[in-house]
Amino acid sequence: TYQFLKALVKEVNDFRLDNDHLMIISPDEGAMSRAVYFSNILGVDMGMFYKRRDYSTVINGKNPIVAHEFLGDSVEGKDVVIIDDMISTESPRNSCESMLHVAKQIKERHAKRVFICTTYGLFTDGLDKFDEYYEKGWIDKVITTNLNYRLPELLTKPYYIEANMSKYLASIIDIINHDVSVEKVRSSNEKIMELMEKVNNR
Repeated sequence: TYQFLKALVKEVNDFRLDNDHLMIISPDEGAMSRAVYFSNILGVDMGMFYKRRDYSTVINGKNPIVAHEFLGDSVEGKDVVIIDDMISTESPRNSCESMLHVAKQIKERHAKRVFICTTYGLFTDGLDKFDEYYEKGWIDKVITTNLNYRLPELLTKPYYIEANMSKYLASIIDIINHDVSVEKVRSSNEKIMELMEKVNNR
């Protein structure tokens, strides 16, 4: 969480971490716990989408998604962070098409900017759709960690931001080697609070 926020603050000059300027969105029910944590620690509103399915039809063993329905307050004029675990097309829940559709709906609800944050940016279906959505103004930034291989092409994209986890992983390895608890490294609440104070007072 801290690495995502730090990357956004560094790359987006006027990014604010308060309830008047920011809202956290879960793209589906599966990402709720992450979105709840984000919104609670930042003290901002949260919204979510749920997938309305056609239960009268079965395609490839699944009921097709008819629409993404939004639950939450107005996003108008706010920056929105859509948080999930990965960008992939290997499973229906992690479909990048689904996440991009959510981003488009958020922008159509007059959000100021839309930022997609995911731990693992696999981009198994390529970057063409992300290029298209960026060019049309439906997404503003895509933030992923450096915990997996990333296409060299991705690193050149104007919308891409890296959340660097190298120092975090090095700290965990060091603590494990000294046989002490990793809880201090794992919990980033204090760092987030310090970042919020710094950003909102600038």
